[in-house]
Amino acid sequence: MRILHLSDSHLDRIDEPNAYGVNSRASLRQMLEDCRHARDIDVVLVSGDIADDGSREAYADALAMVGGFARERGVPTIFTTGNHDERRAFAEILGSGHLDATGADGATTMLASEGGERAAVSEVGGYRVVSLDSLVPGKGYGWISQVQLDWLRGVLAEPADNGTVVAFHHPPFALDVEVQRALRLQNPDDLADAVRGTDVQLILCGHFHMAILGQLAGIPVWVTPGVVTRSDLTGVPGTERAVRGASASVVDLGGPHSPLVHGLHARDPQVGETAYALDADQMADVIARLGP
Repeated sequence: MRILHLSDSHLDRIDEPNAYGVNSRASLRQMLEDCRHARDIDVVLVSGDIADDGSREAYADALAMVGGFARERGVPTIFTTGNHDERRAFAEILGSGHLDATGADGATTMLASEGGERAAVSEVGGYRVVSLDSLVPGKGYGWISQVQLDWLRGVLAEPADNGTVVAFHHPPFALDVEVQRALRLQNPDDLADAVRGTDVQLILCGHFHMAILGQLAGIPVWVTPGVVTRSDLTGVPGTERAVRGASASVVDLGGPHSPLVHGLHARDPQVGETAYALDADQMADVIARLGP
């Protein structure tokens, strides 16, 4: 199976540059345009922060743009929530987040929870794809609820034909970067207990706007770079710089070297230019407001 993995499109309700001068729709359009030659894609997966403002307009445009790209290729699309997303608007436009090749809701199983968490299952080429919801409303860090973990254990109780892929927004680990430690998934051990010893072959995340490979309970975890911007860690520790240049990943499963992942980078003429730069005081404020 081949997955086109996108994340962090950060669409707003209107099609114009954001506060940093980056037009998120233009970045997504360019990324999809430059992915048009990617061959043999079986599913397009977007691991959260689809919207920046949680607006219905953002989800409608994501559905038209990403869903349209997938429908033209006759493949399904899977969306997960991120910390900038809003569950009600997500559900109104994207339903379960699992859309089949025609654009209809294609989830075979979906979590029912009082909080409206968007967790669901669909099948692609004999693989089971499970989306989880790590959104904590009003915060930047991630948490997977006990309700979801219990549901996930039930889903994974029986193996799928070719194995399982799990996708959610917040990585279960962090680099030696204070803001990543504060805003990562805060209960990775709970998730590790739920997936250990199951048929989960790969976990896909976003959120950090940079490519990172790690493991959870012996399972590879791939963090794909952002579409709207990419994070740059060459600056002074404790500060943050984001640069222009949309990126995505192609993930191959089932081959002798599986999972095999490589990056795709949009042909942005302004690639590498600074989108924003936050000093240590500004980053401390981000952590205080959005961290645990």
